[in-house]
Formats: sequence, C-alpha cells, structure tokens
Amino acid sequence: MTMGTSPGRSFFPGNHWLYFTVYLFTFIVGLPLNLMALVIFVGKLRHRPVAVDVLLLNLTLSDLLLLLFLPFRMVEAASGMHWPLPYIFCPLSGFLFFTTIYLTSLFLAAVSIERFLSVAYPVWYKTRPRPGQAGLVSGACWLLATAHCSVVYVTEYLGNSFPSDGNKETCYQEFREDQLAVLLPVRLEMAVVLFGVPLLITSYCYSRLVWILRRGASHRRQRRVEGLVAATLLNFLVCFGPYNVSHVVGYVRGESPTWRSCVLLLSTLNSCVDPLVYYFSSSGFQGDFHKLLRKLIGVQGPRRQEGSVEL
Repeated sequence: MTMGTSPGRSFFPGNHWLYFTVYLFTFIVGLPLNLMALVIFVGKLRHRPVAVDVLLLNLTLSDLLLLLFLPFRMVEAASGMHWPLPYIFCPLSGFLFFTTIYLTSLFLAAVSIERFLSVAYPVWYKTRPRPGQAGLVSGACWLLATAHCSVVYVTEYLGNSFPSDGNKETCYQEFREDQLAVLLPVRLEMAVVLFGVPLLITSYCYSRLVWILRRGASHRRQRRVEGLVAATLLNFLVCFGPYNVSHVVGYVRGESPTWRSCVLLLSTLNSCVDPLVYYFSSSGFQGDFHKLLRKLIGVQGPRRQEGSVEL
C-alpha cells in the first residue's frame, strides 16, 4: 500500500512500545479471565442451558479468538509497526481482530435484550430457556460480523496489491485511492449497522431494565444491574466509540485518519472489560466464579446452592 501515514508515527514519537504494552496487558489480563469464563459457561450449559449463557459463551469465544491472535500484533509493535511475518498472516490477523470487535457489540446488544426480557417477563422467561434460538442468533451475529470484516481481504487483494514475495513493510496501515474508495463506505456501514444500531438497542433495553428494577428490586440486585450497565457502556462508549467515530470522520474527509490506530487500541481492551459483563450478568455466574477462583488458589469456601438464571 502506497498512500497514508503509518500509525506508528501518530500522536507519540516511537509509540510502538505503547502498542506493545497495551497488547501485552490485554493478553495477560484478558486470557485467564476469559478462560475462566469459558469453563463456567460450558459447565452452566451442561447443567441447564439458557439463552443468555449461549450468547455469553459466544462472546467469550470471540474474546479468546482475539487474544489468541494478539501475539501477531505484539510482534508487529515490537518491530516498530512494521510487519516482519509472512504477509499471508496480515489479512488473517486483521480480519479476526476487527471481526471480534463487532461481534462484541452485537452480542452485548443480544444480551441486553435477554436481560430485559428476564426482568420484564420473568415467568415467561424462566419457563422458556430457548438455547436453540440463542444459537441461531449467535450464528447470525458471526455471519454478519465476518461478512462485513471480509473487506480486509478485499482491500488487501484489490488491484493485485498482494506482494509476490509474500512480504510487505506494513500491515493494513497505508491505503491507495482505489482501496479507500472501497474501504471507507464499508467502514461507515459498520459504524452504523454493527455499532450504532446495537448501541441504540442496548441503551433502550438497559434504560427500561433500570426503570423496572427501581420499583421494588433489592438493593443488591440493583447494584448488580448497575455494574452490568456500567461495564456494557464502558465497552460501547470508551472501547468502541472513538474507533467508530474514526470511520465517520474518515468517510467525510475521504481518507483514513492518522489517529485511527491509536483509538483502535481502546477496542483491544474490550476483552478485559467483557469479564465484568459476565460477572454482573447473574448471581449464578458470580458464585461460580468465586468457586472456581477458590479452587484455583487452593482455598476452600462454603458450598453454594445451585443458582438460577435470575439477573
């Protein structure tokens, strides 16, 4: 790619070590937390499968996919934002990286709908676990995100830009005019469809949820819901908001903003924030998390009664 500026030179001189530090922090913190969540959700689905646990399991798998490919980004950052690996791994790592970002926003919206239904229609919700429907919704989320993010491959191979020797100096940082003509409209669509719409759905569901619970729920339950809403909004507004704003700005200005990759770092941190969503999703998950944590560190705790799907 021959046009644009390297994100390694934006904002801070030599800031490739900032990228490396954020990636490393995300990997060290996010991987064990999401592995613990994976164990818990698999156990919950074996015991009593419910829709929200299917959605949260898929969100966990999405985070783990990001974390497992994050070392590719670490190598890039440690090399001064140049791509030292075979270039075939560049579009693959980019495709998976961006896909997991938008999978998170889609699954968070789906979880907000489930949590709203569990409070607004508790009797109906408890008698209809609906794991099969949640599986179909999860499949649709994966398909929607992967279809949009396949633009990474379209952009990379556009005009036979893929190097014949299998190597390139940078990875998905600089773009030609013909590549931007394809990329910028797709980015705008992703900002609207995969971020804006899920944000509106989530905001509506959780605002209704908080209003319902204020009419008589216990203080402990209200605090748990507040934690769930705060973690979800942290993901949308802090982790994903600035990055999607860059899509709108880029479309209006007709170029890829030089600060785009810097705000993309915030999106990386979502795999550390998602465990907070899991933790506040239900009292059952909190109990299972504490039990597993005590088991890992070798501390015995009181036995917990089998929990329910209650928020």
